[in-house]
Amino acid sequence: MDITDIRIRKINVDSKMKAIVSVTFDNSLVVHDIKVIEGGDKLFVAMPSRKTPEGEYKDIAHPINSDMRSSLEHSILEKYQTALIEETENPNA
Repeated sequence: MDITDIRIRKINVDSKMKAIVSVTFDNSLVVHDIKVIEGGDKLFVAMPSRKTPEGEYKDIAHPINSDMRSSLEHSILEKYQTALIEETENPNA
């Protein structure tokens, strides 16, 4: 399954949640509401989740192996960095 599009929908530099992302796979399936979050020492990707009646959060969609998780996270963070640079260079675009 290949990533065919990544869209950074929102960039918020003043918050721990830096961006909301949508990823398209094989031009056939899109996953919305993936978050780029600032952790203690690095950025990480949080998959879309919902709160259960017990108060815990469960992922709605997520990679099931470490290779896919790593590839997805790398692609999203690379696209986020590119979008961040573009926003800095063209703040009114």
